Amino acid sequence: MSFLSNSIVPKKMFFTKGVGIHKAELRSFELALRDAGIEKCNLVTVSSILPPGCQIIPRNEGIKQIQAGMVTFTVLARSSSSEAHRLVAASVGCAVPADTSSYGYLSEHHGFGQNEKVSGDYAEDLAAAMLASTLGLEFDEEKSWDENKQINHLSDKIVRTMNITQTAVIGSDGAFTTVIAAAVFLF
Repeated sequence: MSFLSNSIVPKKMFFTKGVGIHKAELRSFELALRDAGIEKCNLVTVSSILPPGCQIIPRNEGIKQIQAGMVTFTVLARSSSSEAHRLVAASVGCAVPADTSSYGYLSEHHGFGQNEKVSGDYAEDLAAAMLASTLGLEFDEEKSWDENKQINHLSDKIVRTMNITQTAVIGSDGAFTTVIAAAVFLF
């Protein structure tokens, strides 16, 4: 029996996001996980590879497949602060290759002072840049997101890019606000 036949390779993935607010930072994180629907999982963070042929399914379908206590692999972005009026952001970007036998990329971005569009575009750009370099495509990181997006989609090697982003503005009461964005893998 070969090692590869015993490998754990996710077959499905879904995106989710959430926000939590509490006087304790850990509780605000738990509340963000609850808002995202993944609080009952034992999360294991992994790096940035979207497995070949991994099907991206809707959040509601993915949530139904989660069981309490399940060890769950995820690419997780998390940002937290209690600084009044601060804008926090968490984004996961995704770049999917046209060749379904190839792997894609996921990226996590944790930011401050970035709105949903800026943070999401940045995470998406990171994932596209990583995939582009793997595919031998030129990717000018000095160009705007829209310029790179046009180039990569026209290359026919990257079929799509996307992101999930959660932002929140922290209140003035001193409570912690935690935002998360996640790509959750299923087997």
